[in-house]
Amino acid sequence: MRLIFGLLIWASLNAVAAPTDDELDRLALEKGLVAQLGDQWNQARQSVSGKATDLLVQAMGLLGVPYRRGGATENSGFDCSGFVRHLYEKSVGLVLPRRADEQASVTEVIDRNELKPGDLVFFNTMRRTFSHVGIYVGEGKFIHSPRSGSSVRVDDMREAYWKKRFTGARRVQEGENENLR
Repeated sequence: MRLIFGLLIWASLNAVAAPTDDELDRLALEKGLVAQLGDQWNQARQSVSGKATDLLVQAMGLLGVPYRRGGATENSGFDCSGFVRHLYEKSVGLVLPRRADEQASVTEVIDRNELKPGDLVFFNTMRRTFSHVGIYVGEGKFIHSPRSGSSVRVDDMREAYWKKRFTGARRVQEGENENLR
């Protein structure tokens, strides 16, 4: 529930487009969130305003899209940085650089305890400080496209694998950075 609550709060605070309640319910049902969360889904939806951004709809809509190295589209699949870039461009109109390390270099460094839904989280999964990126969704969880043979999903940063490999958090600052279009 906290994951959904975090997504809904962030979406309501950053309203760009307001999907209907029916659209949110349809996506949650399609992605198995209603079955998984039961009454908690309704409680989460009722606890925030009815406005949500296209980011929430896009993130939920991309769960299950397969991983593809170098991929950057819903049809062909995503790698981690292609997923982040696609989501930011499609939902809020910002074009981030293509690679995870480049995304880290053009975003604002923040402390882990300052993370808010929508911030970027980076991991060392290939012996490089910023070799993997995801989007923080709240309560220690992030959405990402993890690896070959997998698909876009939500994972917990507190799991041993991710905790050991966490290398930093960044915030995308709209309008202040000339490296973002």
